[in-house]
Amino acid sequence: MAFEGLTSRLQSVFSKLRGKGKVSEDDVNEAMREVRLALLEADVNFKVVKEFIAKVKEKAIGSEVMDSFTPGMVIIDIVNKELTELMGGSQAKLARSNKPPTVIMMAGLQGAGKTTTSAKLAKLLLKQNHRPLLVAGDIYRPAAIKQLQVLGEQIQVPVFALGEGISPVEIARQALQHAKDNGNDYLIVDTAGRLHVDEQLMEELRQIHEVTKPDEVLLVVDAMTGQDAVNVAESFHSQLELTGVVLTKLDGDTRGGAALSVKAVTGCPIKFAALGEKIDALEPFHPERMASRILGMGDMLSLIEKAQSNIDAEKAKEMERKMRNAEFTFDDFLEQMDQVKKLGPIDQIMDMIPGMGKVKQLKDVKVDEKQMGRVEAIVRSMTKEEKQNPDMINHNRRKRIALGSGTTLADVNRLIKQFDEMRRMMKQFSDMMGGPKAGKMAKAMKGLKGLKGGGMKFPFR
Repeated sequence: MAFEGLTSRLQSVFSKLRGKGKVSEDDVNEAMREVRLALLEADVNFKVVKEFIAKVKEKAIGSEVMDSFTPGMVIIDIVNKELTELMGGSQAKLARSNKPPTVIMMAGLQGAGKTTTSAKLAKLLLKQNHRPLLVAGDIYRPAAIKQLQVLGEQIQVPVFALGEGISPVEIARQALQHAKDNGNDYLIVDTAGRLHVDEQLMEELRQIHEVTKPDEVLLVVDAMTGQDAVNVAESFHSQLELTGVVLTKLDGDTRGGAALSVKAVTGCPIKFAALGEKIDALEPFHPERMASRILGMGDMLSLIEKAQSNIDAEKAKEMERKMRNAEFTFDDFLEQMDQVKKLGPIDQIMDMIPGMGKVKQLKDVKVDEKQMGRVEAIVRSMTKEEKQNPDMINHNRRKRIALGSGTTLADVNRLIKQFDEMRRMMKQFSDMMGGPKAGKMAKAMKGLKGLKGGGMKFPFR
């Protein structure tokens, strides 16, 4: 996950400061030395690091910090605010033209993920009740047009394409007219990339810019390229006047330096971040939330927004009622798994919960998607009656389920056993909440202690 190394280093530095009742200038200098090294290791631009450390030190050595009852916490707050400022201060929203369509021109090098990001952005706009039109302007890369058409079909957004024999400038011109004629309020132009910045690429982009007069020129850069991403952004910005940056692959094993450098070096705000390969894995970039995540404070606002947009409130209420009344079935279990998967990878969700990074047992937990797939296969191999009434699943039925799901009898037994434990736990909580009697509480807690290993475990771990 992005910033993992940086977060770990910063938490180590700040845990020392938190433990001090008084902080001296030497303590601040020592802490800032560590922060400086951590940022440089995360591939943050050297000049950016130098300016950042100077600003933090200037504010941290003031008398109000030194004389504070909690100087360590005040310094952490200063770092948090400066990190937020470094990444843009506040969310930079997407432009919207007074006279539709709003034209968004996507630029970037080959392999940065322009085509996929264009489709992700269209999907995001579609969810906000807009009518986007995608434009297949990359006529050079083999199958680029087909790729955009497949993605467009997948998200149910129209794609304007004229084939490989027409110039990208003409495609953009006709696409703009098509959008006006058909009431599309956003036009997203996917342009061609090159393996490096060259004059031919820039000239073509300048011509498309002249024809479409875009409201947004978004540069798509691969966050995993680190400092190179910032250099690419500088090159494009000097010739195209970028309005924003989209960072892709921010969920990868990246040091995250691009996210911390690009705004300071180019002046262009990061408008979106792609945190996965799925078509809906594109999020508006919030500097204050990213700073909070970098410092290990979580990001509950983004988690709540994810839940609100992906989880059906009525289904959640019904699920809660079933749990309370111990009516939870394997059908409900499947539905719950689907709801959780909509929120994104488990490790990303954990990163958003404050303090999770500090819990040693949870720090290195990686939930294997294949394991979840096997659990799903087992449940889907059950008959409707078996899902509704798990008690009827005898030995022969378990053998059949194992065979049908491509798993072992031991896997099936383990899942059913854990499901029974989970239902029993729900029933005990329900009984415990049913009245104020101490006997009920004690009995329920005793039952929970009896669960193997002190709690639920994911099958096949």
